[in-house]
Amino acid sequence: MKFSDRLKTLRQEKKASQKELSDLIGVTPRAWRFYESGDREPNITNLIALADFFNVSIDYLVGRSDNPNRK
Repeated sequence: MKFSDRLKTLRQEKKASQKELSDLIGVTPRAWRFYESGDREPNITNLIALADFFNVSIDYLVGRSDNPNRK
C-alpha cells in the first residue's frame, strides 16, 4: 500500500479530520491534501509525529511493512 493510501486509511479509522491532523503536525490543510493525494510527502519530523499519533511504525506508515506494530 502506498503512503498516501495508508495515511488516508489511518486517518479515517481514527475518525480524524484532515484539518485536525494538519494542525497537529503544523502544516496547512492544503499540504495535508497533497499528502493524501500522493503529490507531496511529509518531512521526517512530521513523519515521526504521524507514526506516534497513529501508534504505528514508520515502516508501516510508509508502506514498507504490513505489520503496524512498533518494535
